[in-house]
Amino acid sequence: MDAKPVTAADLVAAGIERHEARWLLEEYGPNEGLELSRAIARRVAGEPLQYILGHWPFRDLDLLVDPRALIPRPESEELVTRALGELQRQHLTQVKMMDLGCGTGAIGLALVQELGSQGIKTELVSVDLSGEALALARENRDRHHLANVAFVQSSWFESVDQKHLGTFDLITANPPYVGEVEFATLDPILRYEPLLAIVSPTGNEVPGFKDLAEIIAEAPKWLSANGVLVCEHADIHREAVLAAAHQAGFATAEDFDDLAGKPRILIAKMS
Repeated sequence: MDAKPVTAADLVAAGIERHEARWLLEEYGPNEGLELSRAIARRVAGEPLQYILGHWPFRDLDLLVDPRALIPRPESEELVTRALGELQRQHLTQVKMMDLGCGTGAIGLALVQELGSQGIKTELVSVDLSGEALALARENRDRHHLANVAFVQSSWFESVDQKHLGTFDLITANPPYVGEVEFATLDPILRYEPLLAIVSPTGNEVPGFKDLAEIIAEAPKWLSANGVLVCEHADIHREAVLAAAHQAGFATAEDFDDLAGKPRILIAKMS
């Protein structure tokens, strides 16, 4: 006699949230006994749903995700929206971009895909300190057949070829920005993700600000005369990012709330 199909109610009874139960049933099907059971056990043990599924939507892309890189989040989708808005205002027909701390490649690859769908030529340099993250980003580039995407293993700008100085129309960054003390208070599920992609030391006497401070200070050298830096940050960093942008010599700097109403995205312009 065939086993009874698993239902969302069964997964909820096992300790899984209802919306996550739907994702698991869509991925594995109600009759995939062993695989579904293993997925349920992993989620109940605390592993992120995204790593269990092995892929996750980000804007128009379905990205491979695993513990080599941070899980893409909705705030970063908002960053892409802001970045696209800045580029559209310039009416560019070709765009040269750098994505710092690329992780899965989400931000940069989404920009390449969406700009390309508008007929805009793109060139992207994706940068990450982690070789494992870069390997995952390459897999996502190939998965979506995106062209003119290069990868550089580097601590921010350190190992980027100097031939690119002053040439980028856009630099995006989603660096680690959680302070060490704050991290200890956050959901333990974050411990499944790479710590180096989440936690940053204190910088400019602000918790979690060291990497942001370095990126903002160095970005003007790499941007073109009309270039723009679009950077994600913690909700405690608004004053610090604006001060750092003005000190770095950007002509203008504005900071925007995310959809939850929290300070989240710096836009700093060279002109």
